[in-house]
Amino acid sequence: MAIGLTADFKEFLNLLNANGVEYLLIGGYAVGYHGYPRATNDIDIWIAMNQENASKMTKVLKEFGFDTPELSPELFLQKDRMVRLGLPPMRIEVLVEISGVQFRECYKERINDVIDGIAVKVISLKHLKINKKASGRYKDLDDLEHLP
Repeated sequence: MAIGLTADFKEFLNLLNANGVEYLLIGGYAVGYHGYPRATNDIDIWIAMNQENASKMTKVLKEFGFDTPELSPELFLQKDRMVRLGLPPMRIEVLVEISGVQFRECYKERINDVIDGIAVKVISLKHLKINKKASGRYKDLDDLEHLP
C-alpha cells in the first residue's frame, strides 16, 4: 500500500521497528490508510507508556538526530505528553495517550502492514473511530464521517 510517506517518515518508522518500540500509527496517516486520504501536516505516532519503551524511544530519537540535553525517557512517561519534532508538513508527533482508547487493547488488535515499503503498525479502524469520536475536534469528527 502507498500513502506517500516522506523519506524522513520512512527513516523514523524504520528506526522504531529496528529498536523494538511498541507503537501505532494514528492520526491523518491512519485515516488515509483506512480509506479517507486527506492532507496532513504531520505523522502521529502513539507509543506504549512504560520504562522500557521510553528508553527505546529515546534511543530512536538520538539515532534520528535529535540528541538534545532535554532528551530523556521521562519525556515519554508523563500522561498527556506530546513530543513534537520538526515543522509542518514534516512534523513528527509522538504521543503516550490518546482519547477514548487504551494502548494495550489497541496494540493487541493492530494491523501489521507494509506501507511504501516500510513495515508499519497501524491502529485498527474500530479503535481509530472510537478515538476520533472521543476527541470531538471538528477535524476528527469530519474524519469519522468519511471513514468506512
